[in-house]
Formats: sequence, structure tokens, C-alpha cells
Amino acid sequence: MQQDLLTRAKAWLAEDPDPETRVELEGLIEAGDEPALADRFAGTLQFGTAGLRGEIGAGPMRMNRSVVIRAAAGLAAYLKAQGRTGGLVVIGYDARYRSADFARDTAAVMTGAGLRAAVLPRPLPTPVLAYAIRHLGAVAGVEVTASHNPPRDNGYKVYLGDGSQIVPPADAEIAAAIEAVGPLDGVPRPESGWEILGDEVLDAYLARTDAVLAPGSPRTVRTVYTAMHGVGTSVLTAAFARAGFPEPVLVAEQAEPDPAFPTVAFPNPEEPGAMDLAFATARRSRPDVIIANDPDADRCAVAVPDTSAEGGWRMLRGDEVGALLAAHLVDRGVSGVFAESIVSSSLLGRIAGKAGLGYEETLTGFKWIARVDGLRYGYEEALGYCVDPEGVRDKDGITAALLMAELASVLKEKGRTLLDLLDDLALEHGLHATDQLSVRVEDLSVIADAMRRLRQSPPTALAGLPVTSAEDLSLGTDALPPTDGLRYHLAGARVVVRPSGTEPKLKCYLEVVVPVGSADGLPAARARAAELLADIKRDLAAAAGI
Repeated sequence: MQQDLLTRAKAWLAEDPDPETRVELEGLIEAGDEPALADRFAGTLQFGTAGLRGEIGAGPMRMNRSVVIRAAAGLAAYLKAQGRTGGLVVIGYDARYRSADFARDTAAVMTGAGLRAAVLPRPLPTPVLAYAIRHLGAVAGVEVTASHNPPRDNGYKVYLGDGSQIVPPADAEIAAAIEAVGPLDGVPRPESGWEILGDEVLDAYLARTDAVLAPGSPRTVRTVYTAMHGVGTSVLTAAFARAGFPEPVLVAEQAEPDPAFPTVAFPNPEEPGAMDLAFATARRSRPDVIIANDPDADRCAVAVPDTSAEGGWRMLRGDEVGALLAAHLVDRGVSGVFAESIVSSSLLGRIAGKAGLGYEETLTGFKWIARVDGLRYGYEEALGYCVDPEGVRDKDGITAALLMAELASVLKEKGRTLLDLLDDLALEHGLHATDQLSVRVEDLSVIADAMRRLRQSPPTALAGLPVTSAEDLSLGTDALPPTDGLRYHLAGARVVVRPSGTEPKLKCYLEVVVPVGSADGLPAARARAAELLADIKRDLAAAAGI
């Protein structure tokens, strides 16, 4: 074994405060497992605009108590350098493995650094933490969650006092402060001194959800709901009860928090098979809609009855839900700015323009969307919706579910469905069809190679459609700061290619717009859109070498 690797592993072991990861690391050292050690000590988890996220385990390339203590100490140092000494840091956590431990370590570090710390009373949705920051007047917030990542992962998401996630330069400054943290035994971690909050914050959040709905609106829709083994069930059912909706039928197998996520390969409603139990429950109970949250309940998925779909139910794409919620808010007469990220459907811009509302495009992530001046509604195609920015400046799967239930109820009273409204939008604005080419990799160099290939030899046409303009987003634009991505505009289509910020994936976002002359023309338009999307996918994969 390389002596340097062994030396670093033993040094890490010597200050590791966690018996579990100490046993893991001791076993690898004793076994002389050089590949496993090299993987754990190949670098450090990078703190960026998504905070930290990675597999649980020993070493600097894993999520563990040592990494979390250093992250918390760096955040504390940053806050004190910003003049926030004595300020409150509120901490939330989900039900994943080690989440409660990481939350407790964060509270101890903040207390030891001279800040005040308050921890939410139990595992709760991420939107409750985002709400609590402004409600309590905190200078920052931390949410321990890996969202919809696999069971082996955990993460560390940081918010500042405005209630939105960190953006540059704060992320780089916090990362530098983390790098400057010395030995762990020099980080004070008292055994007590922080506050465990009661249910008052949750009660205040639930009271705020009332603001999402129009007074006197119909509340008749019947739902099946799945929390995807996460923390959403108790909060969503309480919000629905407050609002006067019928009690959702729960997907019993997925209703309670379980960090093993035993019924799904990936706890993400978008992943194949994740919604199978919800569909089975719906076929028995025959609801009007299915609503799903991801494990930390900041995303919201919707499925609808569809006789043409296999099994009689169809998942709506995130862009479809985004357009439906926008149309509903327009119909309610809201004012302000609609915003979305560059990877989401251009249909939102057309809806906003027709209604005379402001519209902005941002980089990917709610850390950008939440900062749009005058924001009234923002969404991202990955099932994220901000429908009450005055309450939660982040995506919120609970309030999005309430607003979708209200829309479905309004339509139900008129003898119509969500699919009918999607048809209306296609007739009014053209059929906007989206899809995604997503490649999960073990070796991150595959993603770097694909991006390099596309930059060196950009496609001139996809699916027979000429590329009318190409942008390397790493150079920035007049409206957007630099980010690692590429955007192609085609005649009647658009493609965005970018590495995922939270998973080892290369993501390619595709959109085609097909004019529709009449309702009779919708089937042909859908067939043409599906053909174009499939051909763009094929040609783009070939151009990227994936």
C-alpha cells in the first residue's frame, strides 16, 4: 500500500469521533484494501452551491461526522466574519441514516462557536426549515438531507438569513473557511446549550399554507398520496385537513419514514418503478389524482387517470405540472414575476407574456429562482415549485400539492380534468413537449469527455433541424452568470446539456414546440413531437459519445 495513503488514513482515524466510521476505517486498514482507501481519500467532498452530498462512510470523500463537523465549523467562521456572532442558526434534518447525528453535531459546533442554535423537533420536510429561517429571524439555516438520492447517501444544505440557498460568492467563502479548519479537537463541541424547538414552528408553517389557496375555492378532489418513505406524510395530511380537502388515501407501504427505502430502487418519483405502488393503490381506490413527494418533501409529482396509458394512470412531466400551476395562478388573477430555470419549458414564458406578467430565466436551482425580484411563482422541471415565495423561498412540495389539489377541484366542479387544461394550453400556445436524456455514470470523466466533445465539435443539426445558435454557458451570457453547460437553439426546438450538480449524471434537456391548429390536430402534433424528441435524443447521444 502507498505509504502516503496509509499515513492519511491513520491520521483521519486518529481524530474520527464516530465509533461506526472508526470501525469501518480500521477494517480497511487492517485488510490492506488499497482501492477502497484510495476511493475514500482521493480528495474531499466539495462544498458548493448545493452544499455537500455524498455516500455515508469513512474518509474525506464520504459523508460522516468528521466532514460535517468541519463543514459546520467553516460555516460558523464565515457567519462570524460577516458580523453574525451571536446570531441564530436553525437546523433541520430528514429521516435518512445519520441525519439526526449530523444535525446534533452542527448544533454543538454552532453553540461552541458563540452562535445560537435551534434544532427542529423531529425529521420534517425541508420547506419547514426554509420557512423557519425567516420566521425565527435566523442568520442561517442547515438542512441535513440527500433529497431523492439513493439510501447510501446523505447531504448538507445551507441557507442564509434571507431563507434561500447559498449562491456565489458565499459558497466559495464558506468552502475556504472549511479548508481553514484545523484539527477536530480544536473545534469546541459542548454537550448542550442549544434549543430543541417545539411544534410552534411547524404550526406556523401549516398556518402559512392557507395563503396558497383562494378563499372559498372548491376542495373536493380525492387523492392518493405517497411520501416515498420520506417525511412528508404527517405534514401533508395536516395541511390537507386544515384546507378542508378529503383525507388522502396513503400508499401504506411508503407512508412512514424508512432510510432503507425498501420498495424503490431510487426514492425519486421520476425514476422507473418508483410510482408502481401508488398506481396500484389508485387502481383500488379510484381517486381523481395521485400526489407524490420526494423523501424530504420539497418536490411534488402528479399523476392523472389516462385510459390510453398502461395501467390507466400517467405521470405528468415536471414541465406539465409547472404550466398547469402557472395557468391556475393566472386564472386567479395574481400579479408579479414568473420565473424558471433555463432547463425548463419555454411555455411558462408564453403563459406569463399572454397574461401581461413579468418573466425571467435563471440558472438551474432554486437558489437562483428564489432571488428573482418580485417573484410570484417559480418552477423547475425536476418537480420543484415555489408557489408561496413570501413564506418559503425555495421549492415546497407541500404547498405545491395544495395548489394542485385546488386546481384539480376547480376543474372537477366544471366536469373537466388536468389533461383537458393541458390541451387548452397546447391549443393556445402550441404543443410544448419535453424530454430528457440522462446518463448516470460511475466514472465522472465520462461526463467531462462528453462536454469536451460537444464543445470541440458542436452539432450543426439534430433530428434534421438546423442548429440556429449555440451557447457555451461556461462563458456566461448577458442575463446569466457562467455555469458548466451548453445550449442549442434549433428551428422549433431547444437543447440544454449540463452535468448534474447533485448526482453523477450528465443531463440533456430537450424541448420541441409543434403548432396546433385545432383540437383535432392534437394527436398528430403529439406524434410529431414524440418523433422529434426521439430523433434529437439519438443524434445528441451520438454527438456527445454517450
